Formats: sequence, C-alpha cells, structure tokens
Amino acid sequence: MAITFTDLHTESGVKSLDDYLSGKSYISGDQLTKDDIKVYAAVLVKPAASFSNAAKWFDSVSSALASSFPGKSAGVRIGGNAPAEAVPAPAPAPAAAKDEDDDDLDLFGDETEEEKKAAEEREAKKEAPKKKESGKSSVLLDVKPWDDETDMKKLEEAVRSIEMPGLLWGASKLVAVGYGIKKLQIMMTIVDDLVSPDAIIEEQLTVEPHNEYIQSCDIVAFNKI
Repeated sequence: MAITFTDLHTESGVKSLDDYLSGKSYISGDQLTKDDIKVYAAVLVKPAASFSNAAKWFDSVSSALASSFPGKSAGVRIGGNAPAEAVPAPAPAPAAAKDEDDDDLDLFGDETEEEKKAAEEREAKKEAPKKKESGKSSVLLDVKPWDDETDMKKLEEAVRSIEMPGLLWGASKLVAVGYGIKKLQIMMTIVDDLVSPDAIIEEQLTVEPHNEYIQSCDIVAFNKI
C-alpha cells in the first residue's frame, strides 16, 4: 500500500515521519530501500533530537550512503565574505514524475496492472524518437543580512521579487545566527536547463538593488527531483 509524506521541510512534516518510524528501522521493511532514499532526499536537514525516530533513521541512511560518496566535501562560498558552508552531497533519488507535486511523496509497492500495461506500451514505442525532458532541482539558500537592523521582511521581498521562467520560490523561515542577527532560509525549485542558482546569486541577489539588504547568499542544499 502506498505511503504518503507531505511537507517534509516543515516541523509538522518531520513529526509525521517520526510518528511513522516509531518501532521501525526503515520506511519499508527491515532493510534500506529506494523508499528510504526518496524520503531522505526530501528531508532538508537532520531532524532535531526531539524527533528521535526520524533522527535515528536519518543517521542510518546517511551512514549507508557515505560509502557511495567517499570524497571529502571542501565546502563552497558564493558572494559576500561569509564563511564557506559545506553543501551536502545530493542523495540519489528515483526520477520524479513529470507533474509530481514537490511536497508529496508516494511510495509504491508492486506494479499494478495499469503500470505493467504502460511499461509494455513504452517498450512497443521504443524505436520512436523520444523528446528529452528537462530535469528539476530543489535548492535551499541561506540569505544573510548586513546586520541586526536590516529589515528582514524587505529582504525576503527582495529575494522573491526575482522572477524568471523555470524558477519557483517555496517555503522560507528566519534562523537565528547570533548577536540578534537572523538569516533567511528559503527553498526554490528550478528547471535545470533554464535557471542557474549561481547566476541568481552572483548577478541578482548580491548586486544592486538587492544588496541593500543582502550581505551574502550561500547554497546549503542542492537535490535533484
């Protein structure tokens, strides 16, 4: 039976995952499966200690994936003078359906008759030319203000004012940095062939007029959808 998790970038979404994992080691069964990888890719950061089941599961999947990415992350910094922050290696995930909602994850078990029929039809049309579909990515940005007097509401408005084909701004929140200063964490979904996160940061977010509020901007997470 399909299991659905929603809004895993929010506290309520992580809580639903934590409740589901009560008494379980993995999403499906007692071994790591593609279901775990798909959910792992949608969880932006390790769940807090208060979500003990989800945190333990997150560590288990991270440990299992470590052998697939043996290289050591050196960290990157884009714009400004803020310290570089390591960008987590994107977890491998199954290809997303063309119209799949970014916040909903459907985990399927055995193939249905309809799916088998669709697969057979695709095989029959194998020789027909196939149109290449453009991939999508989910990107989490850290946007830092100049100081504690920066108007964070106007800072977020400046970020969301950037519009272009293939770019969709998502959920956001303010995160305390220290000394009364907060940074903006914001999600964006991009069409890879149309939007470059680096170009958005270097050519728009950190230049006039947006740099009136924005001191620097870093990519925290970059995952293929």
